[in-house]
Amino acid sequence: MRTPLARRAAWWLAGAVLAAAGCVALARAELQRQRELFETDARIVHRLLSQRAVQHDAVLATLALLQPGAGASRAEQRLPALYPQVLAVTRRDTGGSWPDPRLAAAEAESRRLRRPSLASADLAAGRYEMVLASEPASFALLMDLRKVVPWSEWPMAVETSPVQVALELGGQRFVVQPGETSVSGWRYEFRKHLAADSQPFDVVAVRTVRWPELPWGWMAAWTAGVAALLSAIAAWLRQREGRRRAEELLRLGQVARLNTLGELAAGMAHELNQPLTAVLSSTQAARRLLEDGDAADLATARTALEHASAQARRASDVLARLRRSVERPDAGSALRPVDLHAAARGALDLLEPECARRGVALRLDGAADAKVSAEPVALEQIVHNLLLNALQALEQVPQAERELRVTVGSENGRGVLEVADSGPGIAPDVLPRIFEPFFSTRRDGLGLGLSLCESLAAGMGGQLTAQAREPRGAVLRLALPLAGAAA
Repeated sequence: MRTPLARRAAWWLAGAVLAAAGCVALARAELQRQRELFETDARIVHRLLSQRAVQHDAVLATLALLQPGAGASRAEQRLPALYPQVLAVTRRDTGGSWPDPRLAAAEAESRRLRRPSLASADLAAGRYEMVLASEPASFALLMDLRKVVPWSEWPMAVETSPVQVALELGGQRFVVQPGETSVSGWRYEFRKHLAADSQPFDVVAVRTVRWPELPWGWMAAWTAGVAALLSAIAAWLRQREGRRRAEELLRLGQVARLNTLGELAAGMAHELNQPLTAVLSSTQAARRLLEDGDAADLATARTALEHASAQARRASDVLARLRRSVERPDAGSALRPVDLHAAARGALDLLEPECARRGVALRLDGAADAKVSAEPVALEQIVHNLLLNALQALEQVPQAERELRVTVGSENGRGVLEVADSGPGIAPDVLPRIFEPFFSTRRDGLGLGLSLCESLAAGMGGQLTAQAREPRGAVLRLALPLAGAAA
């Protein structure tokens, strides 16, 4: 079976795994969202720049088609006013020459491909030049890359966007949008040619998602939710475990109560032995007297029969109380004021013949008006058992040393009855077990007398304790609530 520490560690591990899995899923979802946003913006950028490149081809085609006349008022020189990205327009008429050999090479390439051709590109300076061969004149456009970008339609905030956009050609690079160039994080890249063969630039977009951009708030909320969920589950499991334990305790209690029936059965035999013996002795004596037929003995026989009747009623009360203990565990509700001194005197009177037979010196001291809240029959049984146990202990010492003392008093709102004897006493290793059921130091003892006495005392709100007596012997102390204090 796993220890509580191991179970707690397993819960922590399960919570950590679940929280980590959720955080990873949230992070992946955010990264996927950022990728989709990046790719959407990159495609828009590519489309806008491609549209501008196609527009430049159209401008050259228009110039070749219209062939503005030669002279000071050439119409093509007004193009920069219409298209800010066009820095200059160069024209080569038939028989003329280009100011740059690269323009001548580009014209030959344009004539061969029958489309505009790139003459030169200085991406570091943000310039490139393109040529369209035509008759009778060919034209060249010098373009400003910064103004080629349609900023009014740009999908991102240029200064704050983390996406870096650049145009690349043959190892050269022109940065359109600076973005962020973090070296740590998740890097996304988009690369695609412009949709115009005359301007063979690559549109390159790069996005790096950094650690601070992860959804830490949502991840913290998820972790807190997992912790709350696991706490709720743990509380539910603890409640279920507590309910299971309570049901198990109830079942064990029912089993214990069934076991107690056996203890009570043995206790009944133990408790009824004394009154039944007295009934038997009294009836036998009455029978002998009646058989003699002497009228003078009739009064004695009548007294013996009355004794037998009283003991029979006492046995009946014992049976009724034991039955209530089984059927009604709350029999303590029948408590009423009882004179503790009178109860002790009654028990001593009952056992006086036994004291005389054993040669025990008997003393009863203390207050005569200590009334306690108790069940009369239960109190009588407790006192009787305590006195009987003391008498049995005194049998183990010489007759001259046998002494039994009963003291009645009150203290701290309780009535107290002490039974002290001069017997061999209680061994220190036996004292902690003196009230255990079926524990006895006598060979023929059942070990139920003191156990039942303690149970009866507790049922009446009292306490029964035992201690050694100096210089020898034992003291059993019964404390019950005073009638006034109980009320």
